[in-house]
Amino acid sequence: MTRAEALTIPAHIHGYPEIAFGGYLAGLLAAQADADTVRVDFRRAVTVDTPILLSRPDDGRVSFTATDDTLLVEAAPAALTLDPRPAPSWTAAKSAVALGLSGDRTVTDCYGCGLACEPGRGLLLFPSELPGEQMMAAAWTPAAGLADETGELPPEVVWSALDCPGGRAAFVFSRMGSGAFTAAMTSQQLRPMYAGADYISHAWVVARDGRKHTVGVALSTADGELCALSEGLWIEPRRG
Repeated sequence: MTRAEALTIPAHIHGYPEIAFGGYLAGLLAAQADADTVRVDFRRAVTVDTPILLSRPDDGRVSFTATDDTLLVEAAPAALTLDPRPAPSWTAAKSAVALGLSGDRTVTDCYGCGLACEPGRGLLLFPSELPGEQMMAAAWTPAAGLADETGELPPEVVWSALDCPGGRAAFVFSRMGSGAFTAAMTSQQLRPMYAGADYISHAWVVARDGRKHTVGVALSTADGELCALSEGLWIEPRRG
């Protein structure tokens, strides 16, 4: 038996224009999956401001479907074998952001890394290249508007912060082509995260296989304690 409830993703929570932010969708599902580690597979694009259904079949999986029952996104318990790279220092992460923002960076309103977002309506997470490390890094202090009433960041915000940096790493270090998208995320959160606290994000390329790019992303405290870890799969669109 499948239980379903309707919801829509607000218009400002997008990556590509009008396309719901992948990490946000993944975090919403992960919160319902009743597992410490969850794999989320993206089957089709989800548009913002469009009704979708959150379904909980009895087999333990959780999914988003369109109103015509087309499968959009699916989550299930999983295992994560990724070895995290050591986090850079808070000072190095701050320097990477400052260096990245001083260059010619495209201004977008992407929910994750958009420069045009207002605090609380976007993560304002700006992963930038850490010189000599083959790694993207960012110092990040989440705004109060991202948290729940207790000040804790909900899973959809944490998973969002585990999404964009991996794509940035693949674009820079794996020469991923334009139009690439998140195809899957396998993630685990190890400790609560809070608005107003200082965190370090860092991301790196794990492997490339043709159009497929596997990346690692970690979130740590300013002292380097691991808070969340994710392995992401990004895929370039077919050309021609």
